[in-house]
Amino acid sequence: MEDPRLASLSLTHVHYNPADRISYLCAWLALVPQGLCVVYATLIWSNREIEILLMFAGQMACEALNWCLKRWIKEERPREMHGKGYGMPSSHAQFVTFFSLTLTFFLLFRHVPHPTETHTPFTFWQRFLLSILALASAGAVAYSRIYLNYHTPKQVLVGCAAGAIFSVIWFGATTYLRRAGWVEWALETELAKLLRVRDLVVQEDLVDSGWARWVERRRRTGFTVQGKKSR
Repeated sequence: MEDPRLASLSLTHVHYNPADRISYLCAWLALVPQGLCVVYATLIWSNREIEILLMFAGQMACEALNWCLKRWIKEERPREMHGKGYGMPSSHAQFVTFFSLTLTFFLLFRHVPHPTETHTPFTFWQRFLLSILALASAGAVAYSRIYLNYHTPKQVLVGCAAGAIFSVIWFGATTYLRRAGWVEWALETELAKLLRVRDLVVQEDLVDSGWARWVERRRRTGFTVQGKKSR
């Protein structure tokens, strides 16, 4: 009996033209969704913020929608593509569009940070520029799928549209959950308390999370900047 042929883990396997620098860059851009999943997991574990949990839940729901759409439409990828699976709509384009647009909605409409003694949060226009950067990055990832011949322009555009529509729907749904008090109710459950789930990022920058408490603790213990106890 012959040994089975080896298979490639397509999750991180990207075909590109080694003689083309743009193709090489696009290959790295193809790994952005996987990188964002690592970011999600890291932030959820380290910060336990319900806003990030809600965003990640929406991201996974968006992926499930893409899985269903591909098997409903059943449109093949470009002939030049060496991989497998349906191509309509592009899951990469849908993923990054949902992420960047949901992040934009959060930064511009939900995030209202307050300055503290130790930190001055981003202004509205700084958050606006960050949103533009996120959207531009999503556009680069979406374009890379066309450049690498993994998707047709139509498949990428439909992926972007699906991600954008679902982002609007998800943001509206989470806004309703907040205004109706369901988020506050969830935070009061025993499970949320056991997992230390909190809701600080709406009014507090992640970079300032815990910093004020750290500074206050050092003041109480009497440490100087050099790290030695004052006398």
